[in-house]
Amino acid sequence: MTVSLEQLEAFVAAAEAGSFSAAARRLRKAQSAVSTQVANLEADLGLELFSRAGRHPVLTPAGERLLLEARVVLDRRKHFIGVATSLEQRVENRLVVAIDELYPEHALGALFADFSRHFPFVELELLFPLMEDVSRMIRDGTADLGVMWRQKVLPAELGFQTIGWVPLKLVCGRSHPLAKERVEWEELKRHRQILIAARSDGPEKRRLRVAAEVWWVESHWVILEMVKHGIGWAFVSDHVIAASTTAPDLVTPDLQFDQGDWPVALELVWHKQRPCGPAAAWLRERFAATRIGGLASASPKGAQ
Repeated sequence: MTVSLEQLEAFVAAAEAGSFSAAARRLRKAQSAVSTQVANLEADLGLELFSRAGRHPVLTPAGERLLLEARVVLDRRKHFIGVATSLEQRVENRLVVAIDELYPEHALGALFADFSRHFPFVELELLFPLMEDVSRMIRDGTADLGVMWRQKVLPAELGFQTIGWVPLKLVCGRSHPLAKERVEWEELKRHRQILIAARSDGPEKRRLRVAAEVWWVESHWVILEMVKHGIGWAFVSDHVIAASTTAPDLVTPDLQFDQGDWPVALELVWHKQRPCGPAAAWLRERFAATRIGGLASASPKGAQ
């Protein structure tokens, strides 16, 4: 059995257009050529795809079923050609982007929807490591592009660009002692702090440490659940708090020493020695253009 793409194209066009003449106009071919292609397809398959009893051809049950399959085959042909064209233009076949959870997730949907329109044939993997884990992945080549909070010392082989600031809030549960009084800096040190935990053990992991006793948790969302139940207090970003179901159960203590917001810089990072293809270059430009938060330079007291 031999089935050609031209036969399938004539079959689909005739089914969608409602007649062989209309299909011929769509395909810019003679009507006889379209009719012949469909007839040859029916002969090759040993099936009648159209009933020709009336004025216009009507799909048979077999034709209705095979129309679905023919569309899939033709769609995959278009995809095949698109991938080949993309590769010919030196567009990356695959990109891995590592993004710290501090980056507001609501900004990612529109950005990557636009990416998919510009680069429909690039396979994309989005990972969400934390802090120094992002830069480590860029260094060892397991990620092509990263977004992370600013490291005090960034490896020399990495390039970076500040793309915004994310304010952190100090929060505790409604039943926590810090929720019931005006809080001094020293008071924070006497209560358990819940800190975000990267898997690498560098200095960034400890930058926000204040308390003597600390629990390390590898999720901002789980941290809020623990804070809600009074296990400890934490620094958490505004957008995570706003999106969490725990928000009504959280309190921002009345602080004597500060206004309560500590901004953390977000940086786009990449490896200087690895070539940047069209898709990665586009993402770098878009991340830079999508500014997060405002300008700031402060950090929590005692947390350097």
